[in-house]
Amino acid sequence: MKLGIIPNLSKDNNLNITKSIINWFADKDIELVLESDIARRLNYKNEGCSRKEMYPYCDVIIVLGGDGTILSIARQSSQFGTPLFGINLGHLGFLAESEISEMYLSLENIVNGDYNIEKRMMLEASVESSRDELKELIALNDISIIRGMFSRMINFSVYINDSFFELYSADGVVISSPTGSTAYSLSAGGPIVSPELNILIITPICPHTLHNRSIVVSEKDEVRIEICEENFEVMLSVDGQNSYKLDPGMTVKIRSSKCVTNLVKLKRRGFFDVLRRKISER
Repeated sequence: MKLGIIPNLSKDNNLNITKSIINWFADKDIELVLESDIARRLNYKNEGCSRKEMYPYCDVIIVLGGDGTILSIARQSSQFGTPLFGINLGHLGFLAESEISEMYLSLENIVNGDYNIEKRMMLEASVESSRDELKELIALNDISIIRGMFSRMINFSVYINDSFFELYSADGVVISSPTGSTAYSLSAGGPIVSPELNILIITPICPHTLHNRSIVVSEKDEVRIEICEENFEVMLSVDGQNSYKLDPGMTVKIRSSKCVTNLVKLKRRGFFDVLRRKISER
């Protein structure tokens, strides 16, 4: 079995947790794979490799960090489908499967093959633009169109499969996957959705209207957002991590992606167990 380890250096800045995992695996018939810079810092027995080499080579990637770290790795590794096992070093940790307190017990499950692989739907967006950075966008949680820091409310039209749905004046709109239903979409008033479903959730952000309702559409549907010409500053956000400026008149198309994120899930707890515990911690 080949296991990759990717730590968030801002969470494990001295690499103490990474070292403890390596030591725990020392007498086991497991090949551990590290990034080259991490291997050098730890004087590891081999020189390591790049992340792009790690994703197709490993059977499972151990991600040390919070949800943000897992979201970033999920986007990077999506084309390879490598299962991700998250150990939470952050706050909420909806996507992480293990806390530090149960880390070794969880790793024992991985070694023994006592786990399931859960497929999580991802989103992709395309923007009618000549800018290369806007051509291939993929997200696990959500794709949001939001006003800039000093901008007023923005005006945009929402179409579903080329059928006009609504003209909004709002702070923006969140297009969420079921996994992202517990993130920005939830804060904007969207529903919590089981990750077993394959749907898109459309939730306006602070709309200037007497009603604020999310719309749920099928994974087969395409959502098109047309930015009105009179807007001043509009941003497109991918998983709340990567942001891109949109020009007035641009069109964003959002749909389910052919890529999925494979998450390692231990058999002892389910989505609603995690949801109940994590939401009560807020």
